[in-house]
Amino acid sequence: MLPIRDNQTKGQVPIVTWTIIALNVMIYIWDRRLHLFLPNGILFADLAMRPREVVAVFQGQGDRFALVTVLTSMFLHGSIAHILGNMLFLSVFGPAVEEAVGSGRYCLYYLVWGLAAAFAQILIDPGSLVPTLGASGAIGGVLGAYFLLFPTNKVEVVLPVLAFLSFEVAAWVLLGVWFLYQVFIPQEGVATWAHVGGFTAGMLTVLFLGGRQRILKGRDPERDFGYL
Repeated sequence: MLPIRDNQTKGQVPIVTWTIIALNVMIYIWDRRLHLFLPNGILFADLAMRPREVVAVFQGQGDRFALVTVLTSMFLHGSIAHILGNMLFLSVFGPAVEEAVGSGRYCLYYLVWGLAAAFAQILIDPGSLVPTLGASGAIGGVLGAYFLLFPTNKVEVVLPVLAFLSFEVAAWVLLGVWFLYQVFIPQEGVATWAHVGGFTAGMLTVLFLGGRQRILKGRDPERDFGYL
């Protein structure tokens, strides 16, 4: 299922969300020197994260540059389908979360969620030298925050296998299924535990900030939010 839009009433331009999307797209194009359908990047391959190299740094071995890749890897993508899918999810769920927590904090949280996702993957598979890259861990944090903030929102989704049949589903159902899929259905070549780590970090952030009621306190639900 691919999300298209939610029924959230937006009160501001999600400048951070759109900036992140633009940055990811520009880096993808730059990395491939305008050859958009190349399966692998050309210029920034050394900026992908490899768990074993990061672990080696904490063991007092290896090049400390590996720590930098924990951050840079979240702005790289492996294919056109990879980046399109990630940016689609971010464009649907990011704006509401950004407005709820504020653009400044949202920018910081996005990076923290990406780091949490990377270290979750490292914890699960510390000996791997397979390059790990993509924004989906950080976006998982966005989904986790949305899951707790706007559980009853309606999200329009399409099913490509059924001629792009569209229908609406509650956010908690869609995101809950997404999370369980990451946990229980292994996907070859996909860092699913980074997704799980990011999603969990997003939920913990909402709880750390005092929960849904505190974050949304003082807002007019009929004007600012579309879930009632």
